[in-house]
Amino acid sequence: MWYLCVFYHRLLDYRKPEFESLADLFGAFGDKGSSDPHSQDKALQWRLPKGHHPDSPFHFVHLPSEDIARNIANRSLLVKGIYELWGEGNDYEELEEAVKSYPDDRKLPYLTPGCTFKITVDSFGKVLSLQEQNERIQGFSYIPFKGRVNLKNPDHNFWLMETDAHETNNGLPPVVQRRIFFGREVGVAGRKLIPMYQLKTRNYLGPTAMDAEIAFLMANQAQAAPGKLVYDPFVGTGSILVSAAHFGAMTMGADIDIRVVRDGRGPDCNVWSNFKQYGLPMPIGLLRADNNLPPWRPGLKEMFDAIICDPPYGVRAGGRKSGGRKLLKGIVGPYTVPDDKRADHIPSTAAYTLVECVHDLLDLAGRMLVMNGRLVFFYPVLREDGYVENHFPEHPCFKLVATSEQMLSSRYSRVLLTMVKTSSYTEEVSLAARIKHLEFKENHLKWLENGNLHSSVFSPADTESGDSKASKESKPKYRGKYV
Repeated sequence: MWYLCVFYHRLLDYRKPEFESLADLFGAFGDKGSSDPHSQDKALQWRLPKGHHPDSPFHFVHLPSEDIARNIANRSLLVKGIYELWGEGNDYEELEEAVKSYPDDRKLPYLTPGCTFKITVDSFGKVLSLQEQNERIQGFSYIPFKGRVNLKNPDHNFWLMETDAHETNNGLPPVVQRRIFFGREVGVAGRKLIPMYQLKTRNYLGPTAMDAEIAFLMANQAQAAPGKLVYDPFVGTGSILVSAAHFGAMTMGADIDIRVVRDGRGPDCNVWSNFKQYGLPMPIGLLRADNNLPPWRPGLKEMFDAIICDPPYGVRAGGRKSGGRKLLKGIVGPYTVPDDKRADHIPSTAAYTLVECVHDLLDLAGRMLVMNGRLVFFYPVLREDGYVENHFPEHPCFKLVATSEQMLSSRYSRVLLTMVKTSSYTEEVSLAARIKHLEFKENHLKWLENGNLHSSVFSPADTESGDSKASKESKPKYRGKYV
């Protein structure tokens, strides 16, 4: 059945990937093992209303059932609501004709005397006064409502949504012609959790703590749910795992900095206290572990249902791996820490480039994710160089199913990559992945290979080459304001 899906007008690149991930979670794609290769394509389809831009918040979506539509809307952060559309038109006369022609067997169950109802008026691209809203509600006298009005807790909520024609550049996607929609609410978004989990009230924070809204979007695209085990190899203060735990998933994390995962800022201000603050189940474990030298025993694989993380790519924090400069250069050999010094020992570390970090992450995910498990992680992009899909890292075990860009400054974006494991990890796959990694490292942008993304983002503004003295003496105008 076709439904009207209305998105919030924010994070435009994230809207459909989140929706489609949740649709898959709630069974919109049917049996993944079906012999019909086109069975999944038939379940979820999109189309735009007449005269609307792809960035419009209004989309029509085809879903198998109302229960699936309701589950998606109730969990999504970017779906404002999903509605059974009773009619649409360019004006109210056309809308009335469409509503009257909508099948009675679909309308009458919601118009009975025992049902309470409410009509809500909403608009996009303009503001309607309270008087204008009341006038529009009174205009629906042609619908035979027999129940009573209940504004606080109605059995059925009906929505009138109106868009204005605005071809000019007013910050909104262009709409060629005015469009009016009327329909029954099937489900609405649960964005009340955003103020509940906002970072300014979080007990334990670090410089790279993930924004609550983005963390929940990552958990949705990873399909975190009860019975699933979610792992974050760069756990930090646990912001991503908190969002996964909210949706009922079991969580586990690791970080190379033992002071973060073990100590925090004291017994009442650490990663564990963040879970306690919201009454969430505690992680099954927090490890001091190096993504470059994972601690898993040989032969252990396909353990996690999802891996969600924000790898260190050198803007707010640089990546680190075990070693230290002297150890990596061979000046000193490997050493064993005496037992009496283990409790307070902080292992030495060395720089960890993004290319190496992402390769290790993909290799870890290939080994440790179950089949159809999801890897969700951020990847940096310099906008002035542009990017295409084959600039993203690849692995033979994975299929890239979604990319969502978030522009953080005029030069710097980060892209949320969602990958699904489609084949088992073998030695042949490991070798093929290594070859892909070497090709990626050789052909990719120079700033990424050298790990100098930070200097590219925060580089001083260009000055005229002829005035070298002025360029030395003038204060640098740093970019990357929104990073």
